[in-house]
Amino acid sequence: MEDFKNQENNPGNTSSEENALQQDNYEGLNPIISPILAGFIGLIGGFILYQFVGGLLTIILIGFDLEGASVSALRLLTMAGQILFILLPALLFAKWFYNDVGKIIRAKSTSLKEVGLFSIGIIILTPLMQAYLHIQNHFIYKLAESSAFVNAFKSFFDTLNEMVEKTYGNLLRADNVFEMAFVFFLVAVIPAVSEEVMFRGYVQKSFELKMKPVKAIMITAVFFGLYHFNPYGIIPLILLGVFFGYAAYKTNSIIVPMVLHFLNNFIAVALFYIIGDDELIETKVQPSTDLGNYISAFLGLCLLFAGLIYLINKFYERRKNYAGI
Repeated sequence: MEDFKNQENNPGNTSSEENALQQDNYEGLNPIISPILAGFIGLIGGFILYQFVGGLLTIILIGFDLEGASVSALRLLTMAGQILFILLPALLFAKWFYNDVGKIIRAKSTSLKEVGLFSIGIIILTPLMQAYLHIQNHFIYKLAESSAFVNAFKSFFDTLNEMVEKTYGNLLRADNVFEMAFVFFLVAVIPAVSEEVMFRGYVQKSFELKMKPVKAIMITAVFFGLYHFNPYGIIPLILLGVFFGYAAYKTNSIIVPMVLHFLNNFIAVALFYIIGDDELIETKVQPSTDLGNYISAFLGLCLLFAGLIYLINKFYERRKNYAGI
């Protein structure tokens, strides 16, 4: 940390050209520690606070029997955990390490055209990820049948996954319109704001100051997937994280990934209420009787999604050329 400060404050360590380039990379920000270190402090600190401190508080206040606990208490603790252990640390770290909260979390407006363009991606990704999960779980089941090693991991993940799904299912269930509205707020609005400020705002932006954008997006997305403790859903979660990160980088606005995150969660909850099917929140590892159809759907949606990414890149190329940059 001290070496980083000395390098920043001692012009003799680098040429004037290198200093100018480094300053450009920091985009006018003056971090007191390495941006990479700042990003990992956010990831590790947020993880410890949310998963361990938050979990400990839940046990102290509710106990170990989460299934028998008050749903209202669980919802309030979930909301408090998101705000106190994800959103607030991100804002505090941004203030301490950069002294410019708005710039590091990308607090910048964007156009409706950009929001709409990226939102199409979520509409494509929703069925794409469902098709992928059916394919993935089919092959996990087949591998577990023929390998004791894989089956041991499957049994462990099944237990963890069942616990996560039961908790999530309890949070979603509502008896009236007002309770349903609160669930949408809890599951769609709060995580969209808290998690995006931390991941695509503070963490990814910190990494972008010293890393290539692709690397910054990928590292942030992997940690985003791990944060959710969803063993069978980790690859779709990482894919979502990559898309959110791509949107944040292209627009340089936290608004777009927030909207995308909100839409993803909103669609999931809305389908749960409309269809009333627990399969929407369950990730069953079982053989699929329609594997061929799922593979065809997955490949077709991948092509459609690739076409959208091509159009998005073209949109920004045209805008860049139009601006004369």
